[in-house]
Amino acid sequence: MADSLLLVDDDVGLLRGLGEYFDRNGYEVGRADSAEAGFEAFERLRPDVVILDLHLPDMNGLEVLERVRARGGSVILLTGQGDIETAVRAMQLGAEHFLTKPVDLNHLAAAIARVCEKIRLARQNTLLRAREHEHEGLESLGVSPAIRELGRQVELLAESERSTVLLTGESGTGKGWVARVIHHLSPRAGGPFLEVNCGGLSATFLESEMFGHEKGAFTDAKERRQGLFELADRGTIFLDEIGDLAPELQPKVLKVLETKTFRRLGGTREMTVDVRLVAATNRDLTAEVSAGRFREDLYYRLSVMPLRLPAVRERSREDRLVLVTRILSDLGPQMPGCPSSCSAEALDRLLSAAWPGNVREMRNVLERAMILARGVGQIGVEDLPADLRRAGAERRHQPLALAEVERVHIEKTLKFHGGNRTRSAQELGISRATLINKIKSYGLDL
Repeated sequence: MADSLLLVDDDVGLLRGLGEYFDRNGYEVGRADSAEAGFEAFERLRPDVVILDLHLPDMNGLEVLERVRARGGSVILLTGQGDIETAVRAMQLGAEHFLTKPVDLNHLAAAIARVCEKIRLARQNTLLRAREHEHEGLESLGVSPAIRELGRQVELLAESERSTVLLTGESGTGKGWVARVIHHLSPRAGGPFLEVNCGGLSATFLESEMFGHEKGAFTDAKERRQGLFELADRGTIFLDEIGDLAPELQPKVLKVLETKTFRRLGGTREMTVDVRLVAATNRDLTAEVSAGRFREDLYYRLSVMPLRLPAVRERSREDRLVLVTRILSDLGPQMPGCPSSCSAEALDRLLSAAWPGNVREMRNVLERAMILARGVGQIGVEDLPADLRRAGAERRHQPLALAEVERVHIEKTLKFHGGNRTRSAQELGISRATLINKIKSYGLDL
């Protein structure tokens, strides 16, 4: 992407000369002949560098400098009457350089190049910090071997920035969160991340939402509108519940994936975009294909590397503990005065629950519990929903040897997973071979 400049000067000849020079040198150049025109152009173009004349007809250049800096702009100041006092004041207000006219083009070009390089480094540092933050979030998925492998696959997918991603799993398992992590860990992290639910709108409005529309394309189309694919250029678009995508829209999504082109609703011009698509569904798309409700070619185009997110009940107790901790940590700053820890008994109820609504249900329960426990040191059992309060209420202490506790726990885990030894071993945090030995040792016949 070319570096961009905005020239603000009331000297039309200078605007033309500098503009042509930097155009030839590969910059994107905007021009304005007054302070007000400069402010409007700055908001519209968001240039990397503003080349600003100190003396403008409608405002002092130092005032313009101060306002542009307040909006995050980088400024090189030009003046025909250079003096030390003004230069010092300009630097105090944040000017990158202070140059006198007639300006030497090579000197100005070198100054601009240094500012652009500084901006690039700042953006890269911001991106790295964002990626580090998201990586910490990825680690908070859990600690079991199965979840760590899931995290590794997410990282691999993130690096493959042009590969389409299909996230599967039950509702509420965190597919939207993983989609955002993939975006923020990818080379596209500096671009937009936009999402749309394919099951929440009629076919016409969903088409308009995704591809945009021309004025008059349908009854309520009062003016032209850009769609999410267009707005997500150089970034990522997340299509949630793609299994609900209307049949008439499926070939249009397939076309974008294959050709990177589409037309606005009611339009004739082909639009070209560079977008990475991440899709998610809680449906069995192979069954949808067999039933004729989902295009086979679109399914194969989506499932280059599908990623299944396990339900909470399939995760180990340790992974559930990590999940509870992460949710409480996320909610804490948003809910001042509310506790972000649980009593031992409340935590045991939370980790033992079935969570049919998965992560979404867990988050809702924890948020409610934090509200009820406001002003108290910890979330207690009394702050949990009735079904979790009742769970374990009848439990009484029974003296058991440690080996018997282990035997009972292994037996329950095997039954929960229908005798599947691989999944049971993953949940127990031991190898499959170790589990088989313990089954033999305890005489478990499953």
